[in-house]
Amino acid sequence: MATQNPLVVLAFSGGLDTSFCLLYLQETFGYDVITVTVDTGGFDKDTAKEIAERAHALGVKEHIHFDATQAVFDDHIAYLIKGNIKRGGVYPLCVGAERVVQARVVANIANKFGANAIAHGSTGAGNDQIRFDVALRALCPNTELLAPVRDEEWTREACSQWLAKHGVEIPTSTTDYSINEGLWGVTIGGKETHDSWQVPPDEAYVWTKPAHEAPDEGHTFTLTFDQGIPTAIDGTPLGGVELVRTLNQLGAEHGVGRGIHVGDTILGIKGRIAFEAPAASILHDAHRELEKLVLTRWQSHWNTQISNFYGMLLHEAQYFDPVMRDMEAFLDSSQYTVCGEVRIKIRQGCVQVCGVKSPYSMMSAAAGTYGERNTLWSAADARGFCTIFGTQSLLAARARQQANTQADKETL
Repeated sequence: MATQNPLVVLAFSGGLDTSFCLLYLQETFGYDVITVTVDTGGFDKDTAKEIAERAHALGVKEHIHFDATQAVFDDHIAYLIKGNIKRGGVYPLCVGAERVVQARVVANIANKFGANAIAHGSTGAGNDQIRFDVALRALCPNTELLAPVRDEEWTREACSQWLAKHGVEIPTSTTDYSINEGLWGVTIGGKETHDSWQVPPDEAYVWTKPAHEAPDEGHTFTLTFDQGIPTAIDGTPLGGVELVRTLNQLGAEHGVGRGIHVGDTILGIKGRIAFEAPAASILHDAHRELEKLVLTRWQSHWNTQISNFYGMLLHEAQYFDPVMRDMEAFLDSSQYTVCGEVRIKIRQGCVQVCGVKSPYSMMSAAAGTYGERNTLWSAADARGFCTIFGTQSLLAARARQQANTQADKETL
């Protein structure tokens, strides 16, 4: 009776690195390979078909295409919106969350098939190797983890030459940029992003119009939020995935969402990317303004503190630390009153929040008008509050004055 080959599940994008891994794992180690392509919002039907055809041409045992866009929204984008999360105050974390979802799907399939190993095509130079490794070890601790390109230090040129010797030609990209598209945006790396002083040209961007080519009249619309989650555009209810895609298209038409980010990688070096995230740009601005209307001062304070930490851990491959669930519980609680409508105008690359309303608004007309009148306290109350509120400053000033006077006496 023939012996069964060991089984490996490979995260497969269809590019050079993962195509090399597919054939290399079969030819060198005798694995049967199941390839898994996880769509997190960046594939169209033609691309998915091409990837499947390549996998089968390379002798895969089985190829699986899994649509995970809903999981990306429910498990990650929802919290990025609730926390107004941007790394370095700029970058809306387009990629890190996608890798968590991709690793989770690959791990589930590996467990389902009882795979002997799991593999990915990451190199040793970037953040993704860490995201995949950390997630897969957490989800499949007893399954061997393989990363041939990284672990055996294969270069792209060497991978290409090895495949050519085996009669396989993988078309290499002719672009000067590495492009990663997903539901929450596009990241762009290469050429100018390697130099902190240079600016990528308009041709490097793949979604958005240059601001100067966008319609001069702009576009005004209303977003509806329910407990921090966007649920409708101009009163038309939309699911999260559809709403994000709609805003991406609308924002891109008006040049919204371009940016460049410099930040710390997980590995400790500095990295720089350009990105396009029209929906994220619109939703963050709209959601933040609605929060200002309905949250207390200390809710806003702790939401900012916790969200910054949450975004850092998500970016740095710590999604499966239990503290992430604790922070999500806080974010969920903080969003109970974040309900209402936000009126937005987008025009030639700019997002302007023009109006906001909510049944939970703390900007009560009955309480008075800021700087003009009030109904909640008297003039005497205000005078007493000012006196008490300044007590610490008064005492500090007296203490310093006394200390300075004593120092002057000692010098005489």
